[in-house]
Amino acid sequence: MPRISGVDIPEAKRIDIALTAIYGIGRSNVESILSAAKIESSKKVKELNEEEINRIQKAIDGSHKVEGDLRKEIQANISRLRQTGTYRGKRHAAGLPARGQRTRSNARTKRGRRMTIGALKKDELLKKQKAETEKAKA
Repeated sequence: MPRISGVDIPEAKRIDIALTAIYGIGRSNVESILSAAKIESSKKVKELNEEEINRIQKAIDGSHKVEGDLRKEIQANISRLRQTGTYRGKRHAAGLPARGQRTRSNARTKRGRRMTIGALKKDELLKKQKAETEKAKA
């Protein structure tokens, strides 16, 4: 399996599909990378030689941020939003949608699993709170 930008590329797939395994490279970016490297998109990864892999790596390094660098930049942008106190930064900090989506009935992915509130009897609630405090101490 060849490694490009620190990621193992699957050998059995076509190169245009396999390059999307790299974080930050989608189908539209693949077209520009392969045209810059002068490689056919229908070629399988196992058919590539070392020179072609090196050309792909140079094309990616020259024009695209991928993997760790891209993740660091995104995290830096989010932390900048939080520090400046913007609305979007506050939504990121609270773990809620930042682009105006409704949260009353949706947003389960961002908010997590449903939590029932007020459906426990008093003694069950006390047991649960006691267990949580013991868990926090440990």
